[in-house]
Amino acid sequence: MFEVQRRSEAQLLQTARHFFDEAAARLGLERSLRELLRYPKRKLIVGFPVQMDSGEVRYVEGYRVQHHAVLGPCKGGVRYHPDVTLEEIEALAILATWEAALVGVPLSGAKGGVRCDPKTLSLGELERLTRRYTAEIAPLLGPEQDIPEPDLYTSEREMAWMLDTLSMHAHGRFMTTAVTGKPLVLGGSPGRDLASGRGAFFIAMEVLKSLGIPVAEATVAIQGFGNAGTSFARSISDAGARVIAVSDSSGGVWDERGLDILALIEYKRSTGSVRNFPGADTISNEELLTMKCDLLVPAAIENQLTEANAGLVKAKAVLEIANGPTTLEADRIFHERGILVVPDILANAGGMIVSYFEWVQGHKAYSWGAEHIENLLYQFMSRAYHTVQAVCDRENTDLRTAAYCVALDRVATAARARGLYA
Repeated sequence: MFEVQRRSEAQLLQTARHFFDEAAARLGLERSLRELLRYPKRKLIVGFPVQMDSGEVRYVEGYRVQHHAVLGPCKGGVRYHPDVTLEEIEALAILATWEAALVGVPLSGAKGGVRCDPKTLSLGELERLTRRYTAEIAPLLGPEQDIPEPDLYTSEREMAWMLDTLSMHAHGRFMTTAVTGKPLVLGGSPGRDLASGRGAFFIAMEVLKSLGIPVAEATVAIQGFGNAGTSFARSISDAGARVIAVSDSSGGVWDERGLDILALIEYKRSTGSVRNFPGADTISNEELLTMKCDLLVPAAIENQLTEANAGLVKAKAVLEIANGPTTLEADRIFHERGILVVPDILANAGGMIVSYFEWVQGHKAYSWGAEHIENLLYQFMSRAYHTVQAVCDRENTDLRTAAYCVALDRVATAARARGLYA
């Protein structure tokens, strides 16, 4: 299984603040803005009851964190996981702000989560949990305040329940722009379900080009075969690369000749796991992370690449589709070893971008076509990559530091323009 390497002081949050501090120092950011942007504006903890199918009532804890709505309304996913903590949600909300700023969408960061194991809940239990959680955090939500979207172990189904609950709380007014990642029939956007993987694919193509590796000769290993990992795997495979290894929470599979991604997707759909995929060898997640490949893609959960395994990684580049998969110590080791790391706030921004497109389409009550959205997504991702690469070259730094500098400078500029209400 994937294991989150946690420390008592919340490693992910520490890492996010470290990179913020480094970028702030490079930019010479004034102390007042450092103090404002280093911490979130709101942190809500809710405890609420959920009735199980058996009639038992369980109490569950959930969270919603908003960073600072400097560039626009807050926006961020809702995740369900037994290891969710307030510190994790806080870190992810802050990262969402830098992600939005980096790719140039007028939104700010938020994140939500419920500490539960969705794999053990029935459909009815999940719906009751989702609706009650939505009701508990509803005072913070709204089309111009804070707009949820899917995240770890949530999907368009949970977003539909959230939309309906918020609409009922608004006396039946259809709140189409209050949630993104919805089903198409409820005002969702074409391409939203594939956006994170497709956006990462566009970045991967730029990275392979910069490394001088033809895509037809590239080998790829992907940890995490959920929505984003699946979409990325299909895209990079269709482009000609060999996806030689894939894993999910139950284990992994490997084939040096390249896995049949379409068959693997169907196999997981029917069995619930990639394990024992016919014709492939079994590997562990640990083995996947350290196998020889051109592109290593952590697409699962945070803190997977650590001080313990970074020295063993044999990839030429790491593309972070997951949020915070690389610890601070691992990042330093990769830098020393000359392994290119494409940071999460750039690599996985596709979901944020297409969620913004969905929000805009909802306000206009007009749906764009899938081809138009695909072209726009490419433009946003490509522009962000080349902006970061230019700063990287000019400042003689790494991609992560450059990305944080670009994002923080944009947020700081907006904050100065808005001034201080005191």
